[in-house]
Amino acid sequence: MLNSKPRKILIVGGGTAGWMAANLLAAKWQDVDICLVESKDIGIIGVGEGSTPHLKLFFDAINVSDQQWMPQCNATYKNGITFDKWSSIAGFESYFHPFAAQIDDVFTLPLFFKHIQARMQGYAVDAHPDKYFLETYLTRQHLGPLPAESFPFGMAYGYHFDSALLGQFLADQAQRSGVTRIEGHVTDVELNQQGHISAVKLSDGMSLAADFFIDCSGFNALLLQQGLGVNFTSYKQNLFNDAAVVMPSAIAERLPVETRSTALTNGWAWKIPLSNRFGNGYVYSRDYIDADQAETELRQHLGLLDADVEARHLRMKVGRVEKHWHKNCLAVGLSQGFIEPLEATAIALSFNTIAQFMQYFQQGHFSNQFEDEFNKDINARFDGIRDYIVCHYKANQRQDSDYWRDNASNTHLSDNLNNILHLWQHSHDFVGDMYKHNLMGSYQPKSWACMLAGYGVFPPLRPDKSVDKAIIRREMDALNDFIRRCGLNFQDHHALLAKLAD
Repeated sequence: MLNSKPRKILIVGGGTAGWMAANLLAAKWQDVDICLVESKDIGIIGVGEGSTPHLKLFFDAINVSDQQWMPQCNATYKNGITFDKWSSIAGFESYFHPFAAQIDDVFTLPLFFKHIQARMQGYAVDAHPDKYFLETYLTRQHLGPLPAESFPFGMAYGYHFDSALLGQFLADQAQRSGVTRIEGHVTDVELNQQGHISAVKLSDGMSLAADFFIDCSGFNALLLQQGLGVNFTSYKQNLFNDAAVVMPSAIAERLPVETRSTALTNGWAWKIPLSNRFGNGYVYSRDYIDADQAETELRQHLGLLDADVEARHLRMKVGRVEKHWHKNCLAVGLSQGFIEPLEATAIALSFNTIAQFMQYFQQGHFSNQFEDEFNKDINARFDGIRDYIVCHYKANQRQDSDYWRDNASNTHLSDNLNNILHLWQHSHDFVGDMYKHNLMGSYQPKSWACMLAGYGVFPPLRPDKSVDKAIIRREMDALNDFIRRCGLNFQDHHALLAKLAD
């Protein structure tokens, strides 16, 4: 157990997770020797090329601006995600899931929540989320998320990017900050008498010693799982998908500001706009469809059935480790766990893991004092994201395949998720009761409400419940005008990216 700041930290594995860790450590602990070892024979998984607003927080933490990294990584802005064909209910076949904005809490969310509650009681009000948020309007108008200086509200936004180029950029940035990069293939983990890691051995016989180790070795989890024997908890009963097939396609003339998730027969397809191409993938369950069938369906979906476009097939190990920090080792990225990329949470989880570890480690005077508390927090974050992703499948409104029917009837739900679904159906104050019972998990009530309302998960309308249509119309007209006028403060997405490249 360390009782002083480590003199040397060794990161095993590069990629986005490894180089994120290297950059954050180098930025905050400048007096520590940071070294990263990676093998040129191990490629980047690159399942997703989208992020939540946490990537912006990461770049702010290492003092890198959008202009510095986005043009180098073919990056674009992201206002949120459109979910298409997850519901077959008329009027709810598609909905847009926005990120957070300061303006929502005061001007748009109260009316959205009011109309949701009325619709849950059987009143004929329009509770589809697409009518209520500035972010949705911006996306439909192809406007980026950066407002004019005169606009007094902040907007959260994510990015789309080429994961290989992002890894290269982060590697270069870290090495400029003093991180040492070693090329080598780790074959063995050496433990001391206390069961802590003392060194890792490379295939050429070299031994690399350090005081603390960070495992970014991907699904292999060479240090934490193989070396220290930490157990892995599978989410297979909760989330069926375990594979993906990916391929690029030509970018559209007008650049979207959204990720698109389209439900297919046995999973869903993403469509992510980079400045030079679309990144596409089909996430599916091998219990319901094989790899060849999945590739054919994705090609049909993209109109590339006869095109000479190479496809890559990936396997996913969905779940998390029981301990992310154990003894003198921290796992980050795929080595700590993975949840399918439906909400683009991988980078957010890596950032939260590194940043929170550094806080706890330093607060405990570089000992393991807060190891248990840290692991509890990160496990809760993983489980909360899992619950939110599971809800997409549990609440789906499709009946066209065994896959979707089995997901809808799945009973392997956490108590938290069961309680949230119960409140949605029975509470007269969904938002208030979520706070009262501390059920948000990793997502705020806005996100839960957008998903469930976006799917059309409402009871039948009741003839005995009448509304004053004139009042409803005035409320919605005022909201629409407000959102439209707010939108005048934003620029075309393409023009915004062109300014970054100047």
